Amino acid sequence: MDEEGGPSKMRKCKTYYFHPEWENNFFFTQIEDKCTCLICGAKIAVSKKSNVERHFLTMHMHFERMFPKGSNVRSQKVSDLKAALQTQHSFITKPTKKANSATEASFVVTHHLVKNKATFSDGAIVKEAMIVIAESLFKDFNNSRDIMSAISGVQLGANTIARRVSALSANMIEQLDRDLKTCKYFSIQCDESVDIDQLAMFVRMVFEDFTDKEEFLTLLPLKTTTRGADIHNEVKNYLAKQNVPLEKLVAITTDGAPTMIEHHSGFIANCKADPDFPPLLSYHCIIHQQAICAKVMGFDHVMTPVVKIINLIWTKARQHQSFKVFVEEISAEYGDLLLHTRIRWLSRGNILRRFLSLLPEVKAFLESRNEDVPQLSSTEWLLDLAFLTDVTQKLNVLNCELQGKKKTIANMISSVKTFKSKLNLFMQHVQKRKMQHFPSVLQIFSENNAAPELLDIEKYISLLMRLYQEFEERFSDFELLEPCVMFTSNPFMEVDVSDISEQISVLLNLDSATMEMEIVTLQNDIELKARQSDLNFWSLVDAEKYKNIRTAAMKLFSLFGSTYLCESTFSDMNFVKSKLRTRLTGDHLNDCIRVALSGYTPDYRGLADARQCQVSH
Repeated sequence: MDEEGGPSKMRKCKTYYFHPEWENNFFFTQIEDKCTCLICGAKIAVSKKSNVERHFLTMHMHFERMFPKGSNVRSQKVSDLKAALQTQHSFITKPTKKANSATEASFVVTHHLVKNKATFSDGAIVKEAMIVIAESLFKDFNNSRDIMSAISGVQLGANTIARRVSALSANMIEQLDRDLKTCKYFSIQCDESVDIDQLAMFVRMVFEDFTDKEEFLTLLPLKTTTRGADIHNEVKNYLAKQNVPLEKLVAITTDGAPTMIEHHSGFIANCKADPDFPPLLSYHCIIHQQAICAKVMGFDHVMTPVVKIINLIWTKARQHQSFKVFVEEISAEYGDLLLHTRIRWLSRGNILRRFLSLLPEVKAFLESRNEDVPQLSSTEWLLDLAFLTDVTQKLNVLNCELQGKKKTIANMISSVKTFKSKLNLFMQHVQKRKMQHFPSVLQIFSENNAAPELLDIEKYISLLMRLYQEFEERFSDFELLEPCVMFTSNPFMEVDVSDISEQISVLLNLDSATMEMEIVTLQNDIELKARQSDLNFWSLVDAEKYKNIRTAAMKLFSLFGSTYLCESTFSDMNFVKSKLRTRLTGDHLNDCIRVALSGYTPDYRGLADARQCQVSH
């Protein structure tokens, strides 16, 4: 109502449209939603007939006399003016479109180069190769000149590539930030490398529909000391700077370094004592624990001579070269021995397998050099070597099962439990002198005409028992997780409802009484029970009716089982930051690693449109 009590007047914004008949009547057309004069190119702000007619009669009245309305000459003149205007418009916009396309192609090529850990200067080589290929492939094409011009216009200089990498990284960070804000829960894995003073971090996010993503989070430089408090401060500052919603954090997976897991001053201890962090789970990487378990096997009387023989052959370059030539001449299965390193997870198993495969060649070569190694002639020692080779190979198989992307905590717990069960089975078989699961031992039996009675089964059972006990101790952290993971993997299994409710509630900070009611209701839900084999089962569970149980499932699905992604990142860094790239800054390193490892697809068109595009000179 207005001040006088009457209805207030509402002004409606009237929309005016271009009418096609204005072309012949007033020599006007529409270009990019603007009413444009075909004669002088002037644009009318408001497409009203009176405005158009006024402009024509005021500025171009002589056209009315020269080209009478309704005549063929007027229609022809309109067509000629339209064609001329369109040609002029395309002449102006074509270079812009060409520059946009060249810039977009530059982003695509940059993404491909960084994915393959190439240097910034490799862009110029790629462009040169593209030009050479195009000159050969398209020389007989009618539009070969246009093709060569388009390739030449792609910007792939070293400095341009560096800017493109930063832009691609920023685009991926935007996508990651959106996912972190929309996901329900996430977990973090982190691992620090003292050699290169970097902390790698990855995040695993679970969304409302139970889809998940594993993404590179960041690479934090550890510039000063690497105490647990220092790492905690670096991580906290980064998460605060990026506005990461900490309330969604479920767990942190680390390696077993003291700075990470020390009870009072480690990184995890600092996180749990920090009120800004929610109550969280923490555990030691499964792969690291498995590798540590492998070190307790002993059998130094086997490993020491093997490493000594390998070092003897590798020590002198001429001797090593002679061995490789010798092996090549007799067409052996492998061309060389492997050096042993304690750092690499699969090293022991691989060098033992290679050594055993080349054992006849090693013996022959050492004899030709008058080197006396009595162990190589002892059947008992050879059986020990074969047994240790088989056991380490089984550990390597487990290790490879635990590695890789998209490995859930359920997959990893299953692999470890399976291996422990196999160890029990192996002990039973060795007790009965059955060696069908130890092919290397059977090979030594066959080659030396030995009998199973030669086996020192007590020694072998003792080795397997030490390994089993170490697995029991090392993986005790997962005993709390196992029943909860088993239930979410099969929610209709027979369980003690009170017991499983209590375990899940304590582990994930949920209400036990409500969890009990939800589990009972779920296990008696006929419709859900009929669809329990559905891969998307948990997305079918009603979010309101089963709020707590869905929350528990989401939190468990978000867990990492290892720090494999961080470990593999350090391997990638050795390629990205090689000794030939001394000018690579910390920011560029972070950008390169993100672009190389991220699963996000950049918005190439949006990145190109956001820049003032120019073709390469």
